[in-house]
Amino acid sequence: MESPVTPVSAVVLAAGQGTRMRSARPKPLHVLGGRAMVRHVLDAVGGLAPERIVVVVGHGADALTAILAGRVAGVPVEFAEQAEQRGTGDAVGIALAALDGSVTDAVDGDVIVLPGDTPLLRPETLQALVGAHRRSGAAATALTARIDDPTGYGRIVRDDSGAVTGIVEHADADAEQRRIDEVNTSIYCFRRGLLADALSRIRPDNAQGEWYLTDVIGVLHADGHPVDAWVVDDPDEAQGVNDRAQLAAAEAALRARVNDAWMRAGVTMVDPSSTVVDVGVRLARDVTVFSGAVLRGATTIGEGAEIGPHAVLVDATVGAGALIGASAVLERGATVEPGGRVAPLTHLVGDAPTPRQ
Repeated sequence: MESPVTPVSAVVLAAGQGTRMRSARPKPLHVLGGRAMVRHVLDAVGGLAPERIVVVVGHGADALTAILAGRVAGVPVEFAEQAEQRGTGDAVGIALAALDGSVTDAVDGDVIVLPGDTPLLRPETLQALVGAHRRSGAAATALTARIDDPTGYGRIVRDDSGAVTGIVEHADADAEQRRIDEVNTSIYCFRRGLLADALSRIRPDNAQGEWYLTDVIGVLHADGHPVDAWVVDDPDEAQGVNDRAQLAAAEAALRARVNDAWMRAGVTMVDPSSTVVDVGVRLARDVTVFSGAVLRGATTIGEGAEIGPHAVLVDATVGAGALIGASAVLERGATVEPGGRVAPLTHLVGDAPTPRQ
């Protein structure tokens, strides 16, 4: 008889105000690649085929629920509200209360916890984290990174055998701990039953006076449960976005990733460094995109079409073999038939509504 498959649920933490963004918009809803930051995170979570997905909201809860309501990989997104921002440990406790009863008594399910501000995270990385967690039989597995300047990050503390014994936040670390270059990415996989118990025993005895999720690692270790860490290959992938400069850096990295994928799929980009292609755009083979073109929203380009220099297409449809002239603007569902020609500087507007981000 085959062993039951251990279910995995996901908790996305998106309750913080993000004061360093200096914006009325909640931080998780800032846009890159044509999509709200937290939606990129949910796309990565979808690769796990999770049993349930809970997003913890707080600041800007109404805006977040309006944008994120729907399904990810066929799973409805659920919401739990953290009315008072009392730390990540408190937020996860609220999420677990929302998840209560979703996993059968016969199986101790896993739960993956991650912040809503890591838009470069790949589905493959989350899959690798869960796989490593299950192979090791650990109570918790933290996704970690090794970086040259760990200032501001929580440090991964290991014993002489290399086992993880705890995570110390930068503000609470001593001089020796601050020299550690392995840092916490705030992404974890936990055995759910053990997580719930450990959360009930953490205390806000720290510089911020908050319930830290990181303290759960020390509680589990003290109880004799094995704790593991899986080091991500690309530290930038798990980089959080906290201000506008980091948002721009993440946008540039995502743009390079998207453009590289399209070129490998048979699209010609004359100057990919100056070409903007949103993640929702679809391009056929042998499309040519000239320098400075901007393709946004749900734009679709047919096989062999050419998009001229500095053309801007937003939610547009371009048929196979069509030619779009330099600096033309097509938006709101504008359509060009196969083989059609759009003169330079033309402005075409359709009547389709702009899709939500």
